[in-house]
Amino acid sequence: MSFLAVDVGNTRLKWALYNAPHPGAELLAQGAVFLETVDQLADTDWKSLPSPSSMLGCVVASEGVKRRVSEQIEDLWQLEPSWVVSTAQAAGVRNGYDHPNRLGVDRWVALIAARQRVLAAGRPRAALVVMVGTAVTVDALDADGLFVGGLILPGFGLMLRALEMGTAGLKAPTGEVVDFPTNTSDALMSGGAHAIAGAIERMHRRLLARAGHAPLLLMTGGAAVKLASITDLSFETVDTLLFEGLLTLQSQRVAS
Repeated sequence: MSFLAVDVGNTRLKWALYNAPHPGAELLAQGAVFLETVDQLADTDWKSLPSPSSMLGCVVASEGVKRRVSEQIEDLWQLEPSWVVSTAQAAGVRNGYDHPNRLGVDRWVALIAARQRVLAAGRPRAALVVMVGTAVTVDALDADGLFVGGLILPGFGLMLRALEMGTAGLKAPTGEVVDFPTNTSDALMSGGAHAIAGAIERMHRRLLARAGHAPLLLMTGGAAVKLASITDLSFETVDTLLFEGLLTLQSQRVAS
């Protein structure tokens, strides 16, 4: 009853194979590839994997990328791929977006995972979910499981490219995040990091005021580590957050 979880982002595809389709299942294998190489998965990363019994994924990349991934799953394992779509409610989360189906599916899956973590802790609590990737999202979930809204802002790479394109002389090697930058590379990287951290802190403050208690703050995404040293907020980094959400959704599909 092994289960394959697939997260197709704007830049990379991440996958994980579990021994069962439910939260807390044992992780058997995992990996990540850039989208430019997804056509090689069946001949590389996935070639020696045991055939999964089921699969569920989320995609924010193009339909073309989704089709290329689906074809490999079908050809390699004769398994029909299943892909999450955002809905009005699922797994104890209600979708407060004006048009629920337009909420990014990765955001939806991450919110479901965050809600499961809150429930597992045994007491109602609001949560703030931050994903730091090509884009950055900062999404608020109240203590009753209602997604009340969130922010979308450019990630580090997009910020730097925008500055390079819009100004003269700002193209510089990747710098570090420091308190008081004294070179252009560090100034660019620190500026982006503080802009993202500021958005997180403002949303945290507003959710605190709305909920009346400090929300659980979860961060995920490859660049989340760059924020660790510059925010005073207590947070947990969860690299597998989207996989946790996919496991939860799959377990409900099996149960129904």
